Amino acid sequence: MPPKPLFGGAIIADFPTDLLDASDIREVPDSQEVFLYRSSSVSIIVEILQGVDEADPLSAARFHFDSLATDNAASSNEVHGIIIIPNDRGDDTPSPIVLSGTQFIPKFNHTIPDEVRILLALYRVKDKGVDLVLTWNVPVKAVDSGAVGEEEFLKVKKDFDVAAISLRILEFDLFA
Repeated sequence: MPPKPLFGGAIIADFPTDLLDASDIREVPDSQEVFLYRSSSVSIIVEILQGVDEADPLSAARFHFDSLATDNAASSNEVHGIIIIPNDRGDDTPSPIVLSGTQFIPKFNHTIPDEVRILLALYRVKDKGVDLVLTWNVPVKAVDSGAVGEEEFLKVKKDFDVAAISLRILEFDLFA
């Protein structure tokens, strides 16, 4: 997976090559980059958010996961794990705090919610008061089509892992 420039090249991360840029089909806020897998309903969001007032990095990742659950009107959610992956590249990009979890999200007024695995990496840029959040939404059970099977989930999870570790902030002035 080659490096993909994000936010005009201020950030790069290794992403799959066959993604669709959501800004080609709908309006995307300036604080986000949104991509879609062409073969499924998997979506990727890179978002610049105001830093949360959580001293514990694991709690900060949980805060963003819970906030996403609220935004998604999730009927329930569960965190499966949170870890910090040390950045040993020698650059100034913060170490990612990686969270995996599940949210049950009712879509399109269905009474049965979709089961969506959430893969989230949080990069806390404390001196700029910013949290950079990389989120992959992976529907594993859906009322309509678009859910991925276990084999496809494992491929998407591998893509996420590569992206989360490879993400580099090249221009911190982006957060001015």
